[in-house]
Amino acid sequence: MDPLLFVASTMSLLATPGPTNTLLATSGASAGLRRSVHLLAAELCGYLLAITLQRLVLGPFIMANMVLGTAIRLAAAIYLVYLAVVLWRHSSEKVYDSSPVSFSRVFVTTLLNPKAIVFAFALLPLQIGFFDLLPWLSCLSVLISSIGLIWIVLGDSLRREFRGIVDPKFGYRFSSVALTVLAALICIHSFGVA
Repeated sequence: MDPLLFVASTMSLLATPGPTNTLLATSGASAGLRRSVHLLAAELCGYLLAITLQRLVLGPFIMANMVLGTAIRLAAAIYLVYLAVVLWRHSSEKVYDSSPVSFSRVFVTTLLNPKAIVFAFALLPLQIGFFDLLPWLSCLSVLISSIGLIWIVLGDSLRREFRGIVDPKFGYRFSSVALTVLAALICIHSFGVA
């Protein structure tokens, strides 16, 4: 793949709302920029581990057994529903005192993020060895961190702009609904309905 096309495609995919971006924006809205920026390391580690495992270990099995691929997507959907419930419940607590978005939640959510499959098998070159893939992964890492930071800043700016105007629990509930919709879309796609 052409490097410029790779960068443009990667930026488009990372900018698309999804489970990890929802968590990053939620943390920015509840805890602010400074207390959320460490979550970028969780996102980066989750993506890189998922891509590596999928390329080196799961790729051959998923290609040979479509049931396994479906099971992995359904497990991801179940986790997203669990996360949606946690966010919805947290919306009834004091929002600005703590953040329900932990390092481990961002890491696991990103590890299960369907975007990792797109990176592993569609955007990153397939016919090269792992060490030849390192420059591509380096570029991907910079883009993941940059776009993730934008999501946190977006959440933080919404927190500052709408404090006192919009009830903060709205953000948690909106994030919860968004994660539930994403889980439903993953299930629909897994069963080939859409």
